[in-house]
Amino acid sequence: MGLMRSALLAGSQSAWLRAQATRRGFVRRSVSRFMPGERVEDALEAAARLREQGISTILTRLGENLSDAQEADEVTDHYRRVFDAVSAAGLDAQISIKPTQLGLDLDRERCFRNLRALVERASIGDNRLWIDMESSEYVDATLDLFRRARELSPHIGVCLQAYLHRTPKDLESLLSIAPAIRLVKGAYNEPADVALPKKSDVDQAYLQLAEKLLTEAGRQRAKPVFGTHDLGLIERIRKTAVDKRLDPSSYELHMLYGIRAEEQRRLASMGVQVRVLISYGSAWFAWYMRRLAERPANVWFVLRNVV
Repeated sequence: MGLMRSALLAGSQSAWLRAQATRRGFVRRSVSRFMPGERVEDALEAAARLREQGISTILTRLGENLSDAQEADEVTDHYRRVFDAVSAAGLDAQISIKPTQLGLDLDRERCFRNLRALVERASIGDNRLWIDMESSEYVDATLDLFRRARELSPHIGVCLQAYLHRTPKDLESLLSIAPAIRLVKGAYNEPADVALPKKSDVDQAYLQLAEKLLTEAGRQRAKPVFGTHDLGLIERIRKTAVDKRLDPSSYELHMLYGIRAEEQRRLASMGVQVRVLISYGSAWFAWYMRRLAERPANVWFVLRNVV
């Protein structure tokens, strides 16, 4: 792992740095590159603009590791209202949540009740709810929540992280329930015995998992989604899908708001199903630091704002 990436990931956990950064105007300006605003209304407006370009979206309210049960219930109610707003606006916009937003740190059963309520709301509108994956200590609990929810409805998907050593076995264990899987590289600061430390190894693991997912898509045993901005990986995924004679609708590419926007439009114009993740909310610091760690070019963007 590069020194800059390690430093940024460590900084994402610093309460002092968070307090300093959120007071700095240049930081808030640079954050606006990656999120259209802190309000859900800002996210919905951005989703409407992307719809005009043939690009679908996912909405997520930032924040994790909630320590108050009532706050977790409020987040659940908030996402119910977002599903309603998406339906009223006629948007092709899904929702992604973190289990610790719904109370996983407090009470797993309460978290599942909140998750179940959102899955039921997604099913009503023929929409999809995504469970995001947090750091490695949450993987078992998250996959358990996903399996239980998947028994209730197919309108749910889960994220897997390519850099974790355990992910190939996790994927294999899920295939019997025909899961929707969003594959990402991984963005948490994990030890080498848990996650691959070298970028080249992570890229190779990602490709192997992507090929497995595309093979299972051909057998109708998985709905693969590839979350990456790596254009080399994207091209190899597209070529593999063509070689396997898969319909373009059998997989999706997920990218972040504000990153490689021109490529997002180009891919959509080629018939690729592109979906952009739009984040909003006031708890953006840790998320923002992980975005910087994913791509060093983002750091230079911030420095230009300073100048």
